[in-house]
Amino acid sequence: MTVVNPNVRDEREQYAFHDDITYLRETKAGLTEATVREISETKDEPAWMLEYRLRAYKHFEARAMPHWGGDLTKLDFSKIVYYRKPSEREEKSWDDVPDQIKKTFERLGIPEAERKFLAGVGAQYDSEVVYHSVREDLQKLGVVFMGTDQGMKEYPEIFKKYFGTVIPAEDNKFAALNSAVWSGGSFVYVPKGVDVPLPLQAYFRINGQNTGQFERTLIVVDEGASLHYIEGCTAPNWATDSLHVAVVEVIALPGSKVRYTTIQNWSNDVYNLVTKRAHAHAGATVEWIDANTGAQLTMKYPGIYLLGEKAHAEIVSVAVASKGQRQDTGAKAIHLAPNTTSRIVGKSVCKDGGVATYRGTVKVAPGATGVTTSVRCDALILDEGSRSETYPYIDIQEDDTSMSHEATVGRVSDDQIFYLMSRGMTENEATNLIVQGFLEVFTKELPMEYALEFNRLIRLEMEGALG
Repeated sequence: MTVVNPNVRDEREQYAFHDDITYLRETKAGLTEATVREISETKDEPAWMLEYRLRAYKHFEARAMPHWGGDLTKLDFSKIVYYRKPSEREEKSWDDVPDQIKKTFERLGIPEAERKFLAGVGAQYDSEVVYHSVREDLQKLGVVFMGTDQGMKEYPEIFKKYFGTVIPAEDNKFAALNSAVWSGGSFVYVPKGVDVPLPLQAYFRINGQNTGQFERTLIVVDEGASLHYIEGCTAPNWATDSLHVAVVEVIALPGSKVRYTTIQNWSNDVYNLVTKRAHAHAGATVEWIDANTGAQLTMKYPGIYLLGEKAHAEIVSVAVASKGQRQDTGAKAIHLAPNTTSRIVGKSVCKDGGVATYRGTVKVAPGATGVTTSVRCDALILDEGSRSETYPYIDIQEDDTSMSHEATVGRVSDDQIFYLMSRGMTENEATNLIVQGFLEVFTKELPMEYALEFNRLIRLEMEGALG
């Protein structure tokens, strides 16, 4: 029998609680054209956005469910509530956030993290952004960081120019769903030559039962500018399913640098189905640093399209699959210009019957000469009942390409466990240390506070791993 450390159980409660809240407005369960119109009307949107939503809804209805990846047959769209409004407006001052919602984010470390080491913080609760702030000195430099709904109204020219250009509504079924019912998310614009010295963070929280969260994030980093954006996500456990379908579009204009870091820790009743993609123009660098724990099913493959000469893509994707979970994750690097480079690192850990899948794509288009690209996939399996899968897709249409691909699958050896236990560790402590070392390629890319938080999440996942 596995004995769970009571301290670890208490730490799980930091994420697992939920609030009994009365929403100001919510749609009926199920998705119809009327639902789409109601969401748009509630938000008082311009006509072009309603037209965009309706076009996306029609595509969502017409497009078949994907038959690859995880099992989606039990996902019932008719039971999902597509819009829940928890507060009247997006606040700039933390003191003005409704008390019950404020207490939720304070339990999760917001705004403590803001005070310590962040340039700005955004917080979304179910369907709406409830808080956004950015440092005054960055505001003076023209840095914009606000909810996507607010960005559409306050910066209509930038917003309309880039919205839907990286991920069109017709891209896939779930991108169409997001495009039809999106609400919240972050809108970021960094002007030419501006270096944002500290990370901007957004935190997404699903609270309500049967809730769908459909945030839409749009990040535009202008020529020669730089940005680090960090995203965190949690949800409480419910007996019924919740749905998270996000779309993230990143535009890195010539010579810019963007790092997008995600640490997702969903509860086991969440379907996490996300489309994230960036356009890297000439000389730009885009880095996806992506971690996934929790959720009954995750399907997420951050992609970077290298559109300009000497653009660079860096993707580090890690996933931990435990009992009842499938992490179907990976990355895409699409080389469309000469002398572009990319590096993909995929790491997965599976235990207690979990399934971890790496699904990646590297493509080099005709005329994209002088490309250098590498892929490395490593999987760690902690017991007999777990499974690791790798599906790399490589499409090289240009002879002048340097390509490398490596993959390993391994088990934690008895010798390693015995050695660490001989130094005074318990079996679980030894396993946890080995797993943390295996995932160091991800952890070392994080700011220190986030690295500590991620290691704590891994420790929670590993508690009782060898049962």
